[in-house]
Amino acid sequence: MKRDTIIIGAGVVGLMCAYFLHKAGRQVTIIDENDITNCTSFGNAGLLSAFDKGPLSYPGVITNTLKQMAKGESPVKVHPTLDLKLYKWLLKFASSSNETRFKKTIMLFEKYGEDTLNFYKQIEKEDNLDFDFHHKGMLSAFTEEKSYEKKLKECELKDKSEYKVLSKEETKEYLPCGNEKIKGSILFTRNAHLDPKRVMLELKEFLQKEGVEFILNEKIIDIKFKNQKVKSISSKNSSYKAETFVLSTGYQTLLSDIRQKSLMMTPAKGYSITFDMPQELKPKTSTLFSDLFIVMTPRRDNVRLTSKLELGSTNTQIIKKQINSIKTNFEKYTIPFEMKD
Repeated sequence: MKRDTIIIGAGVVGLMCAYFLHKAGRQVTIIDENDITNCTSFGNAGLLSAFDKGPLSYPGVITNTLKQMAKGESPVKVHPTLDLKLYKWLLKFASSSNETRFKKTIMLFEKYGEDTLNFYKQIEKEDNLDFDFHHKGMLSAFTEEKSYEKKLKECELKDKSEYKVLSKEETKEYLPCGNEKIKGSILFTRNAHLDPKRVMLELKEFLQKEGVEFILNEKIIDIKFKNQKVKSISSKNSSYKAETFVLSTGYQTLLSDIRQKSLMMTPAKGYSITFDMPQELKPKTSTLFSDLFIVMTPRRDNVRLTSKLELGSTNTQIIKKQINSIKTNFEKYTIPFEMKD
């Protein structure tokens, strides 16, 4: 049986591709090696659109990371590995951390940021989906005087409707759990946030009801070509043909490697801690501790801290030291409270 469109991978990119292709009248099949209950797309901070939050490869990132390492606040851990691809990636990352590349990336964020917000609003409204979506801006809280002053100067070039510099009292209103060590804060008004878990589960349920075919717990391990086009894909037990294939496998590059198309990608493992806290201490909106690489996101039922990047390993084991490091860095700049559940 030859299908119309097969999407390999059911993270948020795969599900969104399925959503819009289905809306365009295509017959869609999604194949994933898991069951869409706990993948990378479930574990992120839920920041929506990257307005006023630059890419990781910003000018000075290498120097700043080394300084954070010296203070014990580094957001990055690189695991020693014999895989030369990681070191090529790191060199490429370092060479991309320049002003010219930074400006180009920011232009792309601006171009697609508004579209992203509008699409999520449209999806929620048209199909009655609940993403726990909030368009309340993003608070940037600064723990270093130098970086705060630098950001204030950058803001002078912006439209004043895009941000608001908050006083100490206003910062406390937006971030009640913050302490006196926070040097200052800026509310960037265009940003939004949502609950990634709700996005994934709501999209999955909607697509299933709409008749999109799901083939789960099926790992695609091979791809066949004929006349420069994909002829079929296969798992250990089955083969699948289609008119159109969409490859949406995240960090896993096996299928592109078979095609001998080496992608300049490397897996990065991040950490999040989701917990309950006293309602009166919850932040009013998503909050970026800009100098710590920690994001704090309020959700309907809880709060999430997201931080850390581990490079050079695909081991999914949780390193307790990383969790403790997030907590230690976070607690330096917040009043004492108990993280529950």
